[in-house]
Amino acid sequence: MKRNGRGLPGFSSGGLLFVCLALVCLEPVRSETVFHAETKRIAGFDPAKISDLPSIQAVSRMYEGLVQYAYLDRPYRVEPCLAESMPSISPDGMVYTFRIRRGIYFQDDPCFTNSAGKGRELTASDFVYAIKRVADLKVASPGYWVFRDRIVGLDEFRDRSGAGDTDYMAPVAGLETPDRYTLRIHLKRPFPALLWILTMNYAYAIPREAVEFYGDDFVSHPVGTGPYILKSHIHNYRLEFAVNSKWKETGRLDLYPGRGTPEDSLAGRLKCEGNPMPFIDRIVQYVVTDASTQWLLFLSGQLEVTTLTRDNWDAVVTQDGKLSPRLASRGIVMDAGPSIDTAYIGFNMEDPVLGNNRFLRQAMQAAFNRERWVKFQNGRVVPAMGPIPPSLKVSETNNSCFPFDLSRARDLMTKAGYPGGRDPATGRRLGLTLELGSGDSETREMAEVLASFMEQIGIVITPSFNNWPSFLKKIDQRRAQMFYLSWMADYPDPENFLQLFYGPNGTPGANRCNYRNADFDRLYEAAALLPDSPDKQATYARMEQIVKEDCPWLFLHHSMTVILRHPWLVNYKPHDFPFGMGKYYTIISEPVKSKAER
Repeated sequence: MKRNGRGLPGFSSGGLLFVCLALVCLEPVRSETVFHAETKRIAGFDPAKISDLPSIQAVSRMYEGLVQYAYLDRPYRVEPCLAESMPSISPDGMVYTFRIRRGIYFQDDPCFTNSAGKGRELTASDFVYAIKRVADLKVASPGYWVFRDRIVGLDEFRDRSGAGDTDYMAPVAGLETPDRYTLRIHLKRPFPALLWILTMNYAYAIPREAVEFYGDDFVSHPVGTGPYILKSHIHNYRLEFAVNSKWKETGRLDLYPGRGTPEDSLAGRLKCEGNPMPFIDRIVQYVVTDASTQWLLFLSGQLEVTTLTRDNWDAVVTQDGKLSPRLASRGIVMDAGPSIDTAYIGFNMEDPVLGNNRFLRQAMQAAFNRERWVKFQNGRVVPAMGPIPPSLKVSETNNSCFPFDLSRARDLMTKAGYPGGRDPATGRRLGLTLELGSGDSETREMAEVLASFMEQIGIVITPSFNNWPSFLKKIDQRRAQMFYLSWMADYPDPENFLQLFYGPNGTPGANRCNYRNADFDRLYEAAALLPDSPDKQATYARMEQIVKEDCPWLFLHHSMTVILRHPWLVNYKPHDFPFGMGKYYTIISEPVKSKAER
């Protein structure tokens, strides 16, 4: 399959990987294989300091954890990555013991001064160091919520880290390394979600040498064990990843899975079974902030895969929800399905106008016209009645405490002290600022629709458009009055959404609205002690009800993800947790034949 060579500078029209030859155990005739994709601006490459999807996607190409998602399995399942096998777990569920794979090396890098820049072998201590960095107050990681009050002695280590230089050699009772290749984690109480947590970037192995060698610049110098290394990075323009040569030098064999669903077999996703990964030599990503440019690049074959935006919906999807015949005739494939996510407007609970005025937040929720919002989104979304997506429902009812009702919204505005949307003391209309992480056309149109809803109860919404890093900085510094975000699940458990409202997780943690409610926090802590059970689900339901009534968010929608890809990209399967999945993808010049077909 030849692709159009026109386009942005730096796009390669290099040859394609002949996977069919590899499958019959012959030395493949190959030239460089390049995967082109788009991305948003990257906040950095330090696994401890990132929480946005584009940065996590980038980091997960280069770093790895003890465990990972089994790529093809549904329902989702965790499998070993840098661990030899799944951990042994004590009968009381409090101690997890991992054996680390031997012969795994960090990429070559100048930080390894004792070995002339040759990457050293991974050890259990690298995981201990990584977790301690997330706990270190001076690192200011947004991810400490995943470990808070979980691991014996880690909270105390965090408290000590606030003064002077952090002593990373100081022992933490809950993080043991009995030998070079054994990691033992002691929990304060059973926490079945630990294995999901350990798939996240906050648990990726990091070499201490790199952090100490690069200092503050470590954020731009990733050093991992993953399938790719960062070859070049032009800020806000271009990222380039190349295969980590250490995998070949050390004979590391990570093989493509043979286990999948019947759908995977029909889609040809099992034909590369047993072949060593990664299949693609180089990944080039351009920062494409304009949806129209992204779409044109995809149509011309210069992006392998793209998401479908609102503006392109009618031209791509037929009335019965199928791909248009024009695109289907080109072999383009459409994958669609619900995402485990929630889009919302966050209210900064420390803001003097919004934070102490529950009636005002409730009025805005009652003024949100869900029917018009879904229509604006071309039916690509499901209205959000609360923070937890329907696929993770915690109760039989899924109703909003404040359905669209302008009469009720206006009454709530009066109770809030703004009858008709005006301040009685000044006569001025209430004005609020909405921070947005992009200035593209779809974001601007969305802001206009939201503003029109609030206009009906007298509120004037002023949008503020930012680039992505600046947007996140405003939120982390608690300078955003209102902000539009979407939370994509880190793992498939309602707790992952409810932790967004737990008081101690305030920014720079995951509780970006800085919400605090003593009853909610008490229930959250109680739920952590419960095994998976109806009692736990009932506790989750009570927590969600508190949040629905308090409205620290304006609940918008849950997405339906629609992805288009070209036929030469194979082994691609949509995933709610797509981090590190690039090693499974293959680019081919002709359809891959299975053993049976040959």
